Amino acid sequence: MTELVQVYVCYALPEREWLRPMQVAAGTTIGEAIEQSGVLEAFPDINLTTQPVGIYAKKKDLDTVLRERDRIEIYRPLVADPKDSRRKRAAKKEAAGAAPRAST
Repeated sequence: MTELVQVYVCYALPEREWLRPMQVAAGTTIGEAIEQSGVLEAFPDINLTTQPVGIYAKKKDLDTVLRERDRIEIYRPLVADPKDSRRKRAAKKEAAGAAPRAST
């Protein structure tokens, strides 16, 4: 009898999330579980050659072997560069703090 492990495959869009609990054979890789899950059929825009994947927010390779209760996450491309966003927030905060204050 083949040993099975419980895993989850998830993918989230701004308006919708997809989570599929699965039992896969021990030794199954992230890539194999993603293929078995049906997420690629549900979201044909997913491109595993360009989109990173991970387990619990830690990036992993598609050939990583799964363990019991792993949650496989397929990450979407970033809309904005995080460094650029941080710079813009800091500049906005600095500009707001440098504004003259009205006297009372």
